[in-house]
Amino acid sequence: MDSPHTDAHAAARMGWWRRRLRRNIERPLEKLAGGPARLKVIALLACVLALDSADKATVGAVATQIEAGLRVGNLQIGWLVTASTAVAAVTTLPFGALVDRVPRVRLLAIALVAWSMTMLVSGVADSYLMLLLSRLALGVVAAVASPAVTSLTGDFFRPGERGRIFGYVLAGELAGVALGFLVCGNVAAWLSWRASFWVLAALGIALALVLWRSLPEPARGGQSRIPVGARRLPSEDERGRGGTDEPTGSGALRRVIRWRGVRPRHALMSMNPASASLWHAVRYVLAVPTYRTLIAASALGYFYFTGLRTFAIVYLRGRFALGQTGASSLAVLLGLGAIGGVLLAGRLGDRLIDRGRLTGRVLVAATAYLTAAAAFLPALWLGSLWLAGPFFFLAAAGLGGANPAVDAARLDVMPSALWGRAEGVRATFRFALEAIAPPLFGYVSARFASDVGTAGASAAAARAGAAGLGDTFLAMLAPLALAGLLLLVRSRRTYARDVASALAAERRTRRG
Repeated sequence: MDSPHTDAHAAARMGWWRRRLRRNIERPLEKLAGGPARLKVIALLACVLALDSADKATVGAVATQIEAGLRVGNLQIGWLVTASTAVAAVTTLPFGALVDRVPRVRLLAIALVAWSMTMLVSGVADSYLMLLLSRLALGVVAAVASPAVTSLTGDFFRPGERGRIFGYVLAGELAGVALGFLVCGNVAAWLSWRASFWVLAALGIALALVLWRSLPEPARGGQSRIPVGARRLPSEDERGRGGTDEPTGSGALRRVIRWRGVRPRHALMSMNPASASLWHAVRYVLAVPTYRTLIAASALGYFYFTGLRTFAIVYLRGRFALGQTGASSLAVLLGLGAIGGVLLAGRLGDRLIDRGRLTGRVLVAATAYLTAAAAFLPALWLGSLWLAGPFFFLAAAGLGGANPAVDAARLDVMPSALWGRAEGVRATFRFALEAIAPPLFGYVSARFASDVGTAGASAAAARAGAAGLGDTFLAMLAPLALAGLLLLVRSRRTYARDVASALAAERRTRRG
C-alpha cells in the first residue's frame, strides 16, 4: 500500500505537469483564440468536423486491409465513402432547416451518439455488403455538422474575424484526416481495420457528452458573441445579455459598401428570411449570385479533396514503395501544409477586408485553388519523393487554404436567419460531388491501371495501381482549377451588391 507521503508526492508531480502544460500549450492557444472561452468553442466545433473527416480518411488509410480482408478493389473502397456522403447530400437540407429552428448543440450531440452506434456496427461487419449498408447511417453527422457548425460560428464570433476563426475550426477537419491516417491507420496495422472504427466510435461518444454538458446554446443573430479575453461561456440564462446588435457584415465591409454607394438587389428585398418557408429560403439562397459561385467552387474543391483523401495512402504506398506507417506519416506531414494554408488564408482574407479590399476573401480563395492546381502538376509527375514532397506540401496548403475564406464569404452575403438553410443548400451540392468522387476516382484509376498492366507480383500490381491513381489525380485537376477561375472572375463582380443585400435583409429582420 502506498504511503500518504507517496500519494502527496504523486499529487505534487501531477500539479507540476498540469501547470507546465498550461504554461507551454494552453496559454499560447488561448492567446491565439482570444481567451479560454473562445478557445473552448473553437476546439469543440473543430472536433465535430475532425470526427467526420477522420472516418472518411480512415477508410482510405485501411483500404489495403479492407481490400485483402473482404476481397474488394479501389472501386468498392470508393463506394464505402460514397455511402455516407450520399446520405448527407440527401439529408443536409432538411437538417439545415432544423438548425435554424431548434437548439443546435443538442442536435449535434444526438447526431454524434447515433453516428457512434453505427460506427460500432461497421467494425463488426463480416461482409462488404454489411459494411456498405452500415455506413449509410454515418452521413447523419455530416448532414448536421456542416450547417450547425457554420451557424454556431457566426453566432459566437464577430464578422470581422470570421476568416481567422473558420481557419481554426477547419484546421480540426484537417486534423481529423491526420487522425484517420496516422492513428487509425496504425491501429489497423497493429490490430485490425475493425479496431480503427471502434476507436472512432469511442471518440464520438466522448465528444457528444462534452458538447451536451459544456457548450451552451448561443442566442441567434449575434447577441451571444464571445468578447476577447472571456474566461467562461455564458450560461443558457445569460445568453443574449449585453450582446451586440452588429449586423451580419463586418464594420470594414459596411464602411466600404457605404463609401462606394453600393445598392442591394431589389429582387432579394421581398422576403423576410426569419419567417420564410424552406422552399422560399432555398429560392432566396440560389438567387444570390455570389452564393451560387461559392457553392460551385466549394463543391469542386471538395470533390478533388475527397478523391485525394480516399486514395492518398494507396497512392503513396505504391508510388514510393512505402509501408503503412511510412505512408500514413507522410500523409500527416503533408497535411501540416494544409493546416498552415487554412490558418494563413483565413487571416489574410480578414486583413485584406480590414484594409478596404472588399473582395479580399474571394481573392484569397481563388488564389489558393489555383496555387494547389499548379503545385500538383510537378508533384504528380516527379518520381522522387524528395523532389515531389515540397510540391505536395504547397498543393496541400492551397487546397486547405481556400476553405476558410470561402466559408467566411458565405456568411457575408447571407442574413443570419438563413445561415443553417443556406449551408444546407451548399452542403447538398458539396456532398453530392463528394459522393461521386471516390467511385469515380476508383473507376478511372482502374482503367488507367489496366492500360499500364497489373500482371505479375503484388508489388508490380501496386505500382500499376499507383500509376493509375497518379494519372487520375492529374486528370481531375481541371475541376480544381475551374473552382479558382470561377471565384476570380465571377464573385469579384457580384460580391459587393450581395453583401449590401445581406446587410439590408439583416436590418429588416431585426425590425420585424
